[in-house]
Amino acid sequence: NGTRRSKKGMKLVFSAVVGVCSGYLFVIFFPAFNITKINLPSSVASYIEDQSAGITTTRTLLNHEWTSANSHKDNSDSKYDEIPKIYLSTNPKGTERLPPGIVVPETDLYPQRSWGEPSEDLTSQPRYLVTFTVGIAQKANVDAAVKKFSDNFTIMLFHYDGHTTEWDEFEWSKRAIHVSVRKQTKWWYAKRFLHPDVVSRYEYIFIWDEDLGVEHFNAEAYIEIVRKHGLEISQPGLESDKKIAWRMTKRHSDQEVHKETKERPGWCTDPHLPPCAAFVEIMATVFSRNAWRCVWYMVQNDLVHGWGLDLALRRCVEPAHEKIGVVDAQWIVHQAIPSLGNQGKAVKGRAPWKGVKARCNLEWGMFRSRLADAEKAYYLEKGITPPNSTR
Repeated sequence: NGTRRSKKGMKLVFSAVVGVCSGYLFVIFFPAFNITKINLPSSVASYIEDQSAGITTTRTLLNHEWTSANSHKDNSDSKYDEIPKIYLSTNPKGTERLPPGIVVPETDLYPQRSWGEPSEDLTSQPRYLVTFTVGIAQKANVDAAVKKFSDNFTIMLFHYDGHTTEWDEFEWSKRAIHVSVRKQTKWWYAKRFLHPDVVSRYEYIFIWDEDLGVEHFNAEAYIEIVRKHGLEISQPGLESDKKIAWRMTKRHSDQEVHKETKERPGWCTDPHLPPCAAFVEIMATVFSRNAWRCVWYMVQNDLVHGWGLDLALRRCVEPAHEKIGVVDAQWIVHQAIPSLGNQGKAVKGRAPWKGVKARCNLEWGMFRSRLADAEKAYYLEKGITPPNSTR
């Protein structure tokens, strides 16, 4: 029985080898044979033809590359080995060996088609970007907010609760960009998905919360005012039924824009410094392209709530007390819905939102220390006594 099985196995192997060789010889001697002449199912014949066409195209491209390379070798005026290799230190880091004409240093968020001519893909190129960090519970409020932004805006939603398809009931959602990572915050998303080289096409970038009332807001009119007053970092004026944390952000009903305010006694060491000037909050911030390029680098990877960042934004524009301001003529209502707090974790009987709040306060102190240490290290390296310190 063992001998018979061995012989059968040998026959199978021999038959397989003969079959492969026969197929190979068939392809060599009958290259123009039309596979569709064989009575195969149409789907199989189509697949084989597509594969054959792909191989032909690949061979053509390779022939072109080989011909191009050989033309250098055969050049009578120079030897191939003497042609200098490309190396340009002025190229972006890591691309020094590429010819500069092929280097694309920036990208964008414009959706492209997977068919047709690339030059015909985009019927419009929005000039501005607005992002909302959202949960499904605030769907109606976000819908109302998005409708305040024209087709000049790319809409981008960061989903912290994992719900994305539920937004498809809105027509605008079908052309929006959706990014979903559970239990993450606005500044975590901003650091990872809004790199300056990705959003460089946009003149202004709105990075907004989900709980904002926008009945008295128009985005296009807002941008006109921002340009008029030369604001690089701004926010709409705030109205709220609750106490507003910072007087600087409160709407002035008799002004179009304000850039300074009077805070509580002892809060401002300098009238041109936060929180009396050069200051906006991080709930509804609007950045110019140039300002965001600086701010993005200041956002820390692990400090995801952004607390303390608003007090440091002034470092990204100069003079800050003139280029940071609040637009009173286009104002919003802060509804103060603590939805993100519900994404926290209850530890030792403590409510989830309390853990989130504790993390916010912790991050504020950590960011302040990092910024102070970095500034001190810079001055010491330059041999300069750091401000507000002694030798």
